Amino acid sequence: MTNTAADVGPVAFLFLTFPGDRADPAVIESFRELVERGTVTILDLVFLAKSEDGTLRQVEVAEELDNVGLAALSIEAKELISDEDLDVVRESLEPGTSAVALVYEQTWARKLAAASREAGGEVALHLHIPRDVVEAAIAAAT
Repeated sequence: MTNTAADVGPVAFLFLTFPGDRADPAVIESFRELVERGTVTILDLVFLAKSEDGTLRQVEVAEELDNVGLAALSIEAKELISDEDLDVVRESLEPGTSAVALVYEQTWARKLAAASREAGGEVALHLHIPRDVVEAAIAAAT
């Protein structure tokens, strides 16, 4: 990770949900591989779980992540997830489910973003297209 905000590529918020009270190991391994390859850098992470009786548990990045299945992730915590972000996650969790809220740098685009800034521009918009929209567009095109 670089030392200044000017060196950071586009940053995104990701919210992954899981059944039960732990993160799925295969999903976390996939994300860990992206970190290892330099595709993304995790900037912040919070784990939330809602028990069947509705009790919420929250684990911050500075706490023991092994107990919730996240020890494999390399994290350079910057405390970028706000209470407002977590309110959205908390409200959407069903009893008996858990979630990982992640803020990550899209490291793969770091050089592109820097070049754009040096040219007087910026990465002004980067949108996620929902999977069902992509599937419908591909189906319509074939």
